[in-house]
Formats: sequence, C-alpha cells, structure tokens
Amino acid sequence: MEKLWYVVNTYSGHEESVKEKLLARAESMGFQDNIFRVIVPETTEIEIKDGVKKEKVKKMFPGYVLVEMIMSDEAWYIVRNTPGVTGFIGSSGKGAKPTPLLPQEIDRILVNMGLSRMDIESEMKVGDKVTIVDGPFKGMSGTVNNIDIENNRLVVNIDLFGQETSVEVELFQVNKN
Repeated sequence: MEKLWYVVNTYSGHEESVKEKLLARAESMGFQDNIFRVIVPETTEIEIKDGVKKEKVKKMFPGYVLVEMIMSDEAWYIVRNTPGVTGFIGSSGKGAKPTPLLPQEIDRILVNMGLSRMDIESEMKVGDKVTIVDGPFKGMSGTVNNIDIENNRLVVNIDLFGQETSVEVELFQVNKN
C-alpha cells in the first residue's frame, strides 16, 4: 500500500476545522501511519485598494481539502466520518473507495503553494536513484547528487551522451525509484 493524495469534500468555510479535526482523530486513533498530511489549498494574492497594498489568502478550491493517506478500510472510515466532511471526490458511493489524484495533478497544486508531494527531508537522500518525469530530461534516470531543501530542487547526475552530467530539477519533476 502506498500513500496517495485524495480530495475530500467539506462544508464550505469549514476546511480549516476539518483539517484540524482530521489530524486530531488520526492521532487519537493511532493512524498517523495511514493519514499523513491534510492541506487546504490556498494562494496569496496581492490586492491594491485605495493605493494600499494588501496580501489576501484565497482558497484555491473552496469546500475541499487534500489528504495524503494510505487507503485502507479504517483510514477511509476515519476521514469519511470526520465532522464537516461530506465525502470523497472520485468515489461512486455505496462504500466504493475513491480514486486518488494523479501525481501531475497534485504536483501542480502543491507547487503553486510552494510545497512538494514528496517530503524531501525524510524521503530523499544523496545517492538515491530517481527517474525524471517532466522537463527536457524526461525519461532519464540518475542519482541524486545534491538536495536543496529550501527551494525543493535536486541536482541529479544523469548519463547524457555517454558522459555523466549534473542537471538541476524541481522536486516535482522526479520520481524515486
């Protein structure tokens, strides 16, 4: 079982409270190994009103939260029965498990928020084998040479025309082998 991202529908305006309740329930029921991150997708916009610059945090998808979890009957039940949750997106109902987001879908959302699908500090280390899945070096495999945690970037050594070459890629552009 692998951890994947799912979209959970909530009552509009209750996203933050659902996030807090869900994380608290996962902890109190001992499911931190099944329910990892809960994110309310937001962006910061700069608004100018009467000549005054203001930063405004805006929800990207009002009424939805993203949950990184390993789908099991128990984890599904915990999320589904959290107060404020109305259901999963991508489920046909009748007890059917939902469909997770595709990696490129979640990457697009997380990159806009300055986050990454992978927890770079715990999941990636120098020497790991990766495959580049986006950009000009798509399809090439290599070894992680350097990790820039602050900017979610990696330096990967790939074989380019028979010569080892270092390329810099964004974290969302690679999958760990």
